[in-house]
Amino acid sequence: MKRLLHVELTRLRWRRAVLLLLLAAVALPILFGVARVLGTRPPSAEELVRVDQQVAEETARPYVQKELERCLTKPQRYGIDADATDLQAQCESNVLPRPEWFSYYETLDLVQERDETGLAVVALVSVLLLLAGTTLVGHDWNSGSMSNQLLFESRRTRVWTAKALVVFSVSLLLSLVVFSGYWLALWAVARSRDLPATTGILVDCLQDGLRGALVAGGAALGGYALTMLFRSTVATLGVLFAVAVAGGALIGVLGIDEQFQPQTNIAAVILDGASYYVPVPEECFGPRPPTGDVCDEQKVLPATNGSIYLGSFLVLAGAASVLSFRRRDVP
Repeated sequence: MKRLLHVELTRLRWRRAVLLLLLAAVALPILFGVARVLGTRPPSAEELVRVDQQVAEETARPYVQKELERCLTKPQRYGIDADATDLQAQCESNVLPRPEWFSYYETLDLVQERDETGLAVVALVSVLLLLAGTTLVGHDWNSGSMSNQLLFESRRTRVWTAKALVVFSVSLLLSLVVFSGYWLALWAVARSRDLPATTGILVDCLQDGLRGALVAGGAALGGYALTMLFRSTVATLGVLFAVAVAGGALIGVLGIDEQFQPQTNIAAVILDGASYYVPVPEECFGPRPPTGDVCDEQKVLPATNGSIYLGSFLVLAGAASVLSFRRRDVP
């Protein structure tokens, strides 16, 4: 088995298409992170000076001063108590221009990044690694080298297992490094900007990265298993595309709960639980709604359920792939 693993690693290193996909799995998250850092950078000193000048110019305009006088004269129209001791301050706060009116920028919120960009990065890397796993073994079938490999190792289960271990381990390690580096970089940037970035938030982000690496490794392994089953990269990609499009649409048309949607289960695994919408009975909108959680429109899908959901498909694909590889003739 050790010799087989070494051979498969060597074969992976010599596949240019696979190496390009692995390189893209590293480069694209870096570009994504750089875009988030640049898109959430605070305004410079020159921009702050310009905003202060705009605020001063707007404040000095006659209509603004008249509006301030009306507020001081009839504060009730502005929702302010006429007997308030800080009447002047409240009117200025309601009427006078503020810096945020002229300068808006998005702050780097790691908690928000987990639910948004974190999932996007995992999905992107998972797709690229799935393509890598498919391309690696698809070349063996397209070139006819699979029969030559079986001449040196006739035990097909060992050959299948060696290829699967290489695909999964390389994908897992690569994605783990990429996701950990992504979150460590964002955490360091948030700390440098004096934003909320505690150690607890970092631990949560790194745990998301670990679970995301397992999802990415599973995606690569699933792509490999399907390609070994269909013996064609094109057929595997076609089936995956059909399942992704038609499967999700079919679930929606049949009115099945969102907990059975693939994206909901993937988010549940990565984020250690994901909320989804459920329809509530009509009694919940009546004068006497039922008690308990019957009327809750949002429910949480645990990570365990999501893991079972995704793992069952992976096990089925792997089992069918192994049985097919053992029994079918190899051209």
